[in-house]
Amino acid sequence: MDYIIYFIITIGVLVFVHEFGHFAAAKLSGMRADVFAIGFGKRLFGWNKLTRFTFGPLPKDFDGQGNTDYRVCLLPLGGYVKIAGMVDESFDTKFAEKEPQPYEFRSKPALKKLFVISAGVLMNLLLAVLIFWGSHFFMGKLVTKTTTIGYVETGSITDEMGFMNNDKILSVNGSPVSNWREFETQIFINTLGEDLIFRVERNGSIITLDVPRSMIPEESDLPIFIPAGIRPLIDSVLAGLPADQAGLKKGDILLKLNNKMLPESRTATQLISSNPNVTMPLEILRGTDTLILSITPSADGKIGVYITNEFTVPVEFITYGFFESFYMAGKDIVYFTNLTFSMLGKVFSGTVEFGKAFGGPIKIAQFAAKSADTGVANFLYFLALLSLSLAIINIMPFPVLDGGHLIIIIVEAILRKEIPVKVKIAIQNAGFVLLLLLFVFLLYNDILNW
Repeated sequence: MDYIIYFIITIGVLVFVHEFGHFAAAKLSGMRADVFAIGFGKRLFGWNKLTRFTFGPLPKDFDGQGNTDYRVCLLPLGGYVKIAGMVDESFDTKFAEKEPQPYEFRSKPALKKLFVISAGVLMNLLLAVLIFWGSHFFMGKLVTKTTTIGYVETGSITDEMGFMNNDKILSVNGSPVSNWREFETQIFINTLGEDLIFRVERNGSIITLDVPRSMIPEESDLPIFIPAGIRPLIDSVLAGLPADQAGLKKGDILLKLNNKMLPESRTATQLISSNPNVTMPLEILRGTDTLILSITPSADGKIGVYITNEFTVPVEFITYGFFESFYMAGKDIVYFTNLTFSMLGKVFSGTVEFGKAFGGPIKIAQFAAKSADTGVANFLYFLALLSLSLAIINIMPFPVLDGGHLIIIIVEAILRKEIPVKVKIAIQNAGFVLLLLLFVFLLYNDILNW
């Protein structure tokens, strides 16, 4: 249910923002917008000034007289705005039987058409910019100033890669790293699909570790690499719950649970939640004293504490001003756009599998739910990345997409005449079929990788 709810929220927001761009631009350009739809297919319910709120389809001969019907349709996988006099996702061509009207899309000059078609992409881009701006302005950035690995568990993936405690990472695939954020970005984003070459300082010597990409898990609830100078700290204790009953206090450092090391907060939380109703020894550090307690997580795997990380290495919290945040948001847009096209290049070159680089509705739902579980800020950031991706995909010159419409408008402007409606419908049909096949393929890959 979480997946379904967050998928509907995510798609609903992105589609609304995109289609509102087309809708607002059409109205500003003097065009009629007959339908504003969330979803495709059969009309489930909607509202307009003439019939008010109604369930089911409107009569086939319904004339909105310039009033928009705002509706929700059966398939919640997108949406559209039906602009009078335009061949679009509705495939309605009745207007072609009449002379062009001044309020129709086809009667407007090329610049207004281009404005209307590109407005959806611009709105998605604007949403991404605003969220990135808000992330920098309101939250800032926490930078852990170390690239030294603090803890490697025997038998873990990190151990199998050849890493040891206190290894200092100097570079990844030739790119120098100076803090933990750069280190993780280089591994999990910039080099996706590539085997990894780590340049490491160990006991005063420089060594190289070659790690195949197959050893890096695609998804993991626990960190693969744990930085030095970090340890799990009890930030608050709820009265009357297992932690309070066991004697835990705010400021306690968690060292071991059930004789297993707790190097950071996520490891501690995962170990607690995976042992409901199990009584376990807990070793903590309180001030300079090491204490051994006994604790039993509840049936839902909770003990009633908030666990955060304490840093003993230099940590810098970087804040940004109002206008500087816009500059940083612009850098984010450029970075993720370049990353998208880089990923496309890796897919076409065979370096990265298509199904691993791109996701369908199931993968979107999974990531939406996971990001929401970690907080509103992370969910909004995921929304920004998806909005930017939608803008990039939509502007591509492919039939049905906004980029395909842009190409048709430019061709018509060069030829100084309208392309026959039958040709436009044929192009739309072909694009729609290809897009549907792509969707089925993505859904198939989502199911395989679920």
